[in-house]
Amino acid sequence: MQLTSPQNPILKSIRRAAGEGRPTPDGLVVIEGPHLLEEASRSPWQVERIFCTAEAGERFAQIIELSRAEVIQVSARALSGAASTESSQQILALVRPRIWSWPDLLRGHSLVVVLDAIQDAGNAGTIVRSAEAFGASGVVLLTGTCRASNGKFLRASAGSAFRQPFLENISSHQFLRLTKESSLKVYSLAMEGGTHLSKADFGSRAALAVGNEGSGVSPALLQSSQAITIPTLQVESLNAAVACSVALYEAAKQRRGA
Repeated sequence: MQLTSPQNPILKSIRRAAGEGRPTPDGLVVIEGPHLLEEASRSPWQVERIFCTAEAGERFAQIIELSRAEVIQVSARALSGAASTESSQQILALVRPRIWSWPDLLRGHSLVVVLDAIQDAGNAGTIVRSAEAFGASGVVLLTGTCRASNGKFLRASAGSAFRQPFLENISSHQFLRLTKESSLKVYSLAMEGGTHLSKADFGSRAALAVGNEGSGVSPALLQSSQAITIPTLQVESLNAAVACSVALYEAAKQRRGA
């Protein structure tokens, strides 16, 4: 099977989903480029279809074989119209996300990272990358946070989003109910007025919330958690992804007993 027209209904559906950062009507997520395809192929997500030019099919044959997915050859012109970036390297795929549950996020020594209305997909993806790097057990994307199907989010996570258990579109009320039922202590990063980061007790089961780039953690969540701050010099505040990464490093250090 070969697709040559940018107006092909399948390619148009991919273009819309990729452009809007949402799944296709049948729940599949668009990923672009060989790196994300390889990461997805080694993860709990299921690669269902690969769209590539003949040249890309030869160049990335090993990665394609690893995915064990259906391969559809597309002309370079038609594929460029479907891709949302110029870095697709003439290969993209449709993948079915793993469906996680709350208990999946509590595996081991629970540390759940909570994104509260993080709208910048690059920041959100970086936080998920740091969550995996520093041993978090899972991630919650609260209502108002970018979707896990967002291409920029997936690229910024560099594959971590495929492996890290997560829930999305969860309300603050739902999240707080779950943490109460699971006896998780909730910490929220705040610009001022909170406990010094080093004084937080990450040795026990906990959740760490980071808020919107402009307004921070929502009042409802902040009131039901312990605020913690990261002291800085010269600058008023840190980027959300940087602040969360610093806090996760501190949590990992405490958990290692360093």
